[in-house]
Order: sequence, then C-alpha cells, then structure tokens
Amino acid sequence: MNNVKDSVGSNQNRSDDQLGRSRVKDNQVLEDYYSELEGVHTGAFWKVANAIEPWEPKALSEPVVWRNEVLRKLVLKSLDLVSPEDAGRRVVYLKNPKRTDVSAACGWLFSGLQVMQPGERAGAHKHAASALRFIMEGKGAYTIVDGHKIDLGARDFVITPNGTWHEHGVSEDGETSIWQDGLDIPLTNVLESNFYAVHPEGYQTVTLPENDSPLTYGAPGLRPELDKWDKPYSPLMKYSWDQSYEALLNYSKVTDGSPYDGVIMRYVNPQTGGDPMLTMGASLQLLRPSEHTKAHRHTGNIIYQVAKGSGYSIINGQRFDWKEKDIFCVPTWMWHEHVNTSSSEDACLFSFNDLPTIKKLGFYVEQALVDNNGHQLVEA
Repeated sequence: MNNVKDSVGSNQNRSDDQLGRSRVKDNQVLEDYYSELEGVHTGAFWKVANAIEPWEPKALSEPVVWRNEVLRKLVLKSLDLVSPEDAGRRVVYLKNPKRTDVSAACGWLFSGLQVMQPGERAGAHKHAASALRFIMEGKGAYTIVDGHKIDLGARDFVITPNGTWHEHGVSEDGETSIWQDGLDIPLTNVLESNFYAVHPEGYQTVTLPENDSPLTYGAPGLRPELDKWDKPYSPLMKYSWDQSYEALLNYSKVTDGSPYDGVIMRYVNPQTGGDPMLTMGASLQLLRPSEHTKAHRHTGNIIYQVAKGSGYSIINGQRFDWKEKDIFCVPTWMWHEHVNTSSSEDACLFSFNDLPTIKKLGFYVEQALVDNNGHQLVEA
C-alpha cells in the first residue's frame, strides 16, 4: 500500500510564503487589472490557484445507499409506462445528491437499473462509453455484443466494451429481469469524446455459436491454443456467478485476505491478466461471518452492489446499512470499512470502479487509517 500519511496534512504548519499559496490582497487597481484580463478572455492564476489546487482530492460526490426494496417497485412500475422501443433503454438511473451538474451516481460513473419482460428486445446501438451489467434477478436474459450472443443469469457479470454493437433482451420463456448498468458516460462526456450510433438494421445478425465467448474463454487457467483474439478488451464477456463465487470460497481457504477488503478477487481479461475493459474495472469480495475490515481510502470511485448477505459500511464516519441487492457508493479519497453482521453466513459485494483510468494516468494513491486501531469513529 502506498501510505502517504506522512505527507498528507503536513503543509498545515507551514507559512503561505513557504507553501507558494496566494496571499494577494485585492485593491481597486488590481480589480481594474482583473477586468482588463477578463476583457481578453484571460485571468490571474493567483485568484483561483487555492481553489483549483487542493491539498488533497476533494470528492464531488457523497456516499449514498440505494435500497432495493424501494427501487425495485419503482423500476417495475416503468413496465406499464414505457416500452423498450419508445424509451430506447428502459432504465431508472441513480443520481448522486451532490452531483447536480451531471447524471452521475459517483464521481464520473453512471449507474442505472434496467428492466425487461419476456419477449422484449432493445435495439442494437454502440457508444464511446464502456458499459457493464450485473444481473440482479430473472431468467432468460441475454446480451449480444458484436455478434456474440450470451445467456445471462442472476448475479452474472457481463461487459459491453466501448465501441461495440450491443443489445439486450429476455427470451419468450424467460422471466422479468432486472440488472444494474454501469457506464463511464460522465467521464466520456467530460473528455468531450462520446458518440452514439443506432445499428443500421435495428438489430444484429448472430452468426456465431451461442455462448461462444464463455465456452471458449471461461475455463479458469486455460487459454485456447488457437486463440486469435486481438481486441483491446476481454474476450470473456460473461463472468458467471457460480464460477466466481466458487473461486472466492476456494481462495478464502488459503488466505487471510485483505485487511481492508476481506477476500477480494478482481475480474480480469483471461488473455492479458489486465482489466476486462480500458476504463472501468470490477471486483468481487467476500466478508467472512462477523468480519470487520479496517479502514483505508484511495483515489478513484467505487459503486457496490450487494450480491449476498447483509451488513454495513462506514464511509467517512457515517454508517450505511445494506442487504442483498442494495447499491451504495464510496467516492474518491473517503475512508471506508465494511462489516458482515451475520455470525454464520458470508456476505459478498460486487463492485465496479474507475481505477483503470486512475492508474493509467498515474493518479492512484492509497492510505491506511492508523488511528483507533484502523477503525473510524462513527458519527451519531
């Protein structure tokens, strides 16, 4: 862990002169000068330096928990109000109370709940933003990504990388299905790099064998000898719950796990060992019965979906209780720790994040809490 405790906050006892922070006292002459600068679309840097160069990261979002028992009713209500054809995508998206400027759930991450009934099929499209799905409930759901049709079940994780044609649906003999969508739309938009296109034929023509992606690349530790995959994203597009949970259980038998995240495993591209997509990553973690992790913080935003069990997380001194299918977020540089409140059953958290982007840019920093034996004091 990159522990930066010695440097964080150490500037507070230094003078403004030593710190190079602005101490300019404005007067009428300076105000007139600022007006001159404004007139030619310029400005005095010392007027904004203290605000735009913080001592440490300042989260634009706040921690939130979205409760499934409330959301599910509202999501299902949309079935009678709009069709997939009219809506394009029948999605109820999550809004962070602190982000009124963009449609973000946390940081520059978008999240929403999509619902489809048996026999429904949403049209094919593509965009510059990367996307992923975590199936919350239902049977018979499927996705088609660049001609690869993949069946989906509860708690499966599936990717739809940026620039790929993709569409979703539920078979006629399936069940009403709900899944969480995760995208980096806000990031793509702030970088002014987004695009969106509708498939010229409305839907894709599937010529590849059904489930060819997981059948080819889904065996742990094995790679096809005739592998010719040359895309910058994972050839494995569905990570099944059964295999993932079994892997967590097996790993838990031989490790104490992370003191901050319990037994945690990262979803990877089986070809490279890197993240499945360029800009977003995902993980699955297990909290043993009664486990209480220690607190840490890091740059980067994380959105959690409770895959199994119940418990709570302490985020920047606030307690957020959660249970299966609830969603909560941890914004950048906020202390967080997790607790499994069951003394007999494990709890599992699926999460997705913007860490691949943060790390590629060299912005990743992590810090452990050392006070109070590594645990936060909870606010009343």
